[in-house]
Formats: sequence, C-alpha cells, structure tokens
Amino acid sequence: MNASGSLALPGFLLSGFLFALLGALLPAWGYHLAERISGAAMYFVFLGLGVIAATRARGNSLSLVAGCIIACVALVGLSFVPPPASEAWRFAGWAAIGSSVGLLNTGLFEAIRPVYQENPAATLTTGGIYFGLGCLISALLVAGTFYLYSVGTILLLGAAIPATFAVLYWRRSPAFPAPEPEPPVRSVLKDFMSPGGIMFALLLFFQSGNEWTIAGWLPIFLIRRLGISPESAIWMLAIYWLALLVGRIATVYLLPVVRHGRLLFGSAGAALAGCLLLAFTDNKLGATTGILLIGGGFAAIYPLVSEKIGRRFPYYHPGLFHGIFALALVGGMLAPWTVGFLADYAGLWVVMGIPALGTLMVVILLLLIWLETKVTGL
Repeated sequence: MNASGSLALPGFLLSGFLFALLGALLPAWGYHLAERISGAAMYFVFLGLGVIAATRARGNSLSLVAGCIIACVALVGLSFVPPPASEAWRFAGWAAIGSSVGLLNTGLFEAIRPVYQENPAATLTTGGIYFGLGCLISALLVAGTFYLYSVGTILLLGAAIPATFAVLYWRRSPAFPAPEPEPPVRSVLKDFMSPGGIMFALLLFFQSGNEWTIAGWLPIFLIRRLGISPESAIWMLAIYWLALLVGRIATVYLLPVVRHGRLLFGSAGAALAGCLLLAFTDNKLGATTGILLIGGGFAAIYPLVSEKIGRRFPYYHPGLFHGIFALALVGGMLAPWTVGFLADYAGLWVVMGIPALGTLMVVILLLLIWLETKVTGL
C-alpha cells in the first residue's frame, strides 16, 4: 500500500464513528422512555440530508480537514443541547455531522484512487473494515462512560476524535493523485445505469438499510423488549458491531476457499435466524445469540459485493464511487427513519421484520447480479 492509501483509508474509521454514534446516543438521551419514537427517527433523516448536501464538494485536503472540523464543532454543539432542549438544535447538529461525513468521504475517495487501481477489492474491503472499527468505537465510548459522565461530557470526549484527525490531516495530508484521463462521465454513468449497475446500487441501498436499522434501533428494542438497562443495551450494540467487524475480516479469508453461493445463503440464513430469534426471545442469552447471528450474517455481504464491484468497475471515478457510497449511507438512514414511524403504529417487531425482508431482497439481487454476469460475461 502506498503512502496515500496508508493515510487515507484510516479516515473511514472517523466516518464510521460519526455515522454510528446516533444509535448509541438515543437511549443515552432517554428516547427509550418516549411514548413515541418517530420523533427520534427524524435524526436519521437530517443525518442523511447532510450527506447529500456535501456530495458535490471537491475532494482534496481541504475537504478532509473541513469535514473533521465541522464534525468536532457539531459534537461540541450537541453536548450543550440534550433533551429537553428543542429538537431543532439537535436536528441541525446531526445535519452538520452528515455534511462532515460527506466532505470527509469526498476527500477519502479521491485520495484512495492509487491503491484502488492496484487492488480494487482489497481497497474496498479494507476501507469497510476501518469503517466498521469506527462504528464499534462509537458504541464502546458511550457504553463505557454511560454511568461515569453526562451525555454532554461523552460528546465532548467524542469530539476529540475528529479533532485528532483534523490535526493529522492538516499536518500530513494524503497525497492526492494528479488528474489523469478518466472515462468520460457520460460513459461511466451509462455503464452504471445498466441493469447490473442499477442492481449494485439497489443492493447497497437495501443492505445498508438492513445494517443501520439494527444499528439505529437495537438498544431501544432491547430495553423495551427485555427490560434491560440502557448501558447493557448499548454494550449489546457493541457486540453487534464486533460481530460485523470480525465476520467481515473472516470473510476476506473465506472468499478464496468457500463457494460464494454457499457463503451467501449461509450468511442470509444466519441473518434471518438472528432476526427471528431477537423478535421472539425473552432473555439476554437469546438476544446475544441473535445479535451474533445477525452481525455474522450481514458481515459477508459487503466483501462479496466489493469483489463484484472491483471486477465490474476496474476503472476508478471518485465522484461515481462517492455517489454509490452516499446512496448506501442515505439508504441506511431512510430505513431506520421508516422503521421509527412504523413502530409507533405496528409495534417494535418491525425493527427485526424490516431487516429480515431486506435480507431476502439482498439475496435476490446478488443472484440476479451473478446471472447478469454470466449472461454478459462482464
């Protein structure tokens, strides 16, 4: 890995930390006690809108530093407006965090171009592992300090992470590659708008929705379903992120030796079994087992997709890849928002029902992508 990649790829850790923090904070802010959770669901919308707002930014060292600084300021601001302060302040804070993630990812996808051209699948997988590690750190931070500090202090501690990245990128920014001839945007978009390209986008959209529905609502689901403490629920969220991370790393080593169809159906079966177990269990052991099954089942999807994307798009267009990733993140926010509203009317079972249906969609889309690959030879 060249120097640019070694500096840029760890930035996805910060991206994951910022995006996953909301799920751990909802019980810390007391939303598990709210009569209706649809109000909390709006945070996911503003987070997604912030990502969209920053998608047209230019990827360079300034976007990296700016993204880190905005995240730091937003977390500091959120530390002063916990409930019962007006939700409008917190909506603005999460929109700012979404924008910071968008700016950060814009710069990161531009900076990793050289390492992607060397090894596309490994680059996407490594970035995903860093992203998952950041998600795990967010849950560990909140769970480990839940009874030690106020939520405001926890957010100030969290603000130190983007502040550290801002200093690192200010002092030593990744070397952004010089502009080089790229496929015309029109031809890239034409390829992406092919049936296979559309299916890739839909697959990432649904899989992100699956993962972030669990990540966003798991603590509140566990508190209300099992009556456990908020701290324990956030620790179980950390178990979910750990299962995803370890499973994703293990999948990288399994891909060359296990048939992909068998891996896909085994992973989907594990995720579905985990959703059903969580929906019907009445104890922590059953919940923990369900969480491990879901995390381990979801873990194999992105490595399988990364391998296919690396083969299907051997060229690299930073704007296109950032757009695909932004679409995945926005899908990851729309799903928990939808679930939050449905839960008020249909009950919390939808927190597990929606990911179960989404997993079936992912399996269907991956099978269609493999079929399209065999037919077209791409």
